[in-house]
Amino acid sequence: MNKIKKNVEQIPILGTIVKKVYNRFSSQSKPFGGSRNYWIQRYREGRNSGPGSYNRLAEFKAEVINEFVKSHSINIVIDYGCGDGNQLKLARYPSYIGFDVSSDALSICKRIFSADKSKTFKLWNKYSGEEAQLTISLDVIFHLVEDKIFHEYMKRLFDSSTSFVIIYSSNFEDDNSNRSPQLRHRNFSKWVEINKPQWQLIEHIPNRYPFKVDSYNESFSDFYIYQKI
Repeated sequence: MNKIKKNVEQIPILGTIVKKVYNRFSSQSKPFGGSRNYWIQRYREGRNSGPGSYNRLAEFKAEVINEFVKSHSINIVIDYGCGDGNQLKLARYPSYIGFDVSSDALSICKRIFSADKSKTFKLWNKYSGEEAQLTISLDVIFHLVEDKIFHEYMKRLFDSSTSFVIIYSSNFEDDNSNRSPQLRHRNFSKWVEINKPQWQLIEHIPNRYPFKVDSYNESFSDFYIYQKI
């Protein structure tokens, strides 16, 4: 089977398609190795950030954040989970730092925005005390299935902001019994109340396309905007 696959991959265009399909089914058959490894492997296989970063969902997210950045005179934005950079194509930020766990995702971003000196990209574990007026988390929290990683992520998200935090995510508890292993919905607002009482929720913006049946064009994520008191 592997020999046949190797021979087919040498055929232009068809080989590329076969390789992507093979990688997808191969990755689905592997046991779940944790949230960080999932995304590292996903980008390594040539897959993208998911439907939430494309088409009308990406446009909705960009509309909300761009307006907020403009109306609040935000100069620097830190994004924890920049992914493949497709969402960032729609962003209008004066200065931007994007973090991700995947070096492959960061390579894609650096290539796309190679001529844009206002944007910087770094691995999550290379964080060195950067701060911004606004930090953002877009479609990330419900992928943090381990408690330790979730707490670490939330702490950095809030500690590195001087003024505002924007979270785009689901906000309810789910035991994950009927979902993919890489998904775990969390009531993150409860975490904020307990662990970051100096932060106040100032706005909740429901999704323009709430999830019903179409996971490619609808989402269970809403916007939650926090301000430091």
